[in-house]
Amino acid sequence: MIRTFRHRSVLQQALLLLAAAVVLALLVVEGANTGFVPTAAATVATGALCVAALVVRPARFPLVAAGAVTASAVLTVVTTQLTHRPENTPGMTELCALLLVTARAVRLLPLLRTMVLVPAAACAAGVLLLRMPGTEWHTAATFVAPFVLLGAVLAVVLGLYLRVLDTLRERERLADRQDQRLEYARELHDFVAHHITAIVAQTKAVRFATASGHAPAPAELDTMLGRIEEAGSEAMESMRGIVSVLRTAADPAATRPGSTLDRIRPLIADFARTGPPAELTLDPRLTDRPLPPELTTAVHGLVRESLTNIRKHGVDVGRVTVDVRLRPDDAGRLEATVADDGRVARAGLRARGDGGYGLLGLAERIEGAGGRFTAGPGAAGGWRVAADLPLRTERR
Repeated sequence: MIRTFRHRSVLQQALLLLAAAVVLALLVVEGANTGFVPTAAATVATGALCVAALVVRPARFPLVAAGAVTASAVLTVVTTQLTHRPENTPGMTELCALLLVTARAVRLLPLLRTMVLVPAAACAAGVLLLRMPGTEWHTAATFVAPFVLLGAVLAVVLGLYLRVLDTLRERERLADRQDQRLEYARELHDFVAHHITAIVAQTKAVRFATASGHAPAPAELDTMLGRIEEAGSEAMESMRGIVSVLRTAADPAATRPGSTLDRIRPLIADFARTGPPAELTLDPRLTDRPLPPELTTAVHGLVRESLTNIRKHGVDVGRVTVDVRLRPDDAGRLEATVADDGRVARAGLRARGDGGYGLLGLAERIEGAGGRFTAGPGAAGGWRVAADLPLRTERR
């Protein structure tokens, strides 16, 4: 509780301290109304304990609430045996706190504990009226008791309502976490597929050169094997990182790609080392501009998946162009295009992304960010993959 208080702003801390001072002042005034120091101190103590049950952590609430209800009921019984009793109020602050304890018990506790604590808190709030002189019991039972009963019923309804909201919020949180895990699974497929295709391409090059009678020189072979080792290491690092996220369910915000498009450059440079030349055209207005994570994830995934498919399925590809820019007619939308000049062979396979897990998942991600996705033969030949995304994305 203290740690949570320290993390609040100065204004919130001041308001909380002011509210605590007001509640404490009310408890002191109601305790002084008894005209007897021991009962005044006991009234302040039980009232403060009931208020404390409203702000303690949920794990400690059952114990504190049970103690508060018990102390309040015991003080009521003791007060009925004394001649010094409050003349004006039996302790309305404590009564309201007990009703709120009822609501919190309904909200937080399991059914068995609720069936024990809720009736006890409601009864403690009801018998609180007995602290007044006996001559006032009839008046209190006639005019105050119905409102106390109504308050107890409303407290139970409020607790049930908050319990339903908590349940719905928890289900939504679990659904979001499941969606995030599925997204990480797609990321795992994309990362590993990207690096594995580079390994396969290098291995095929070595085997082709050896089979044709032109075995690479030791230095060239060492360079190729170094690239294969680098690609394998990157694949293992990507797999370890994403699997650790899936295993520990870490904070999604801490593991999402960055908020800029700078990660595209090393991706294209890595592709150009083991494949045909690749050229990036990035709008200067997007170079250092912070963008929503959904947008950078979608654009990065588009480029990575497209380059992977070009390496796996491209035929006679001589050049690859990657173009990321703001739309000329609408500065609020971004266009990302990856195109090659190869022959459109096995186009269906390229469009599906090797069985439906590549471009299909990419299309779902782009559409989930509010964009439009297209993939097919380019106007000047080759294959073209494009996405049209709003700068301010909203997950569907």
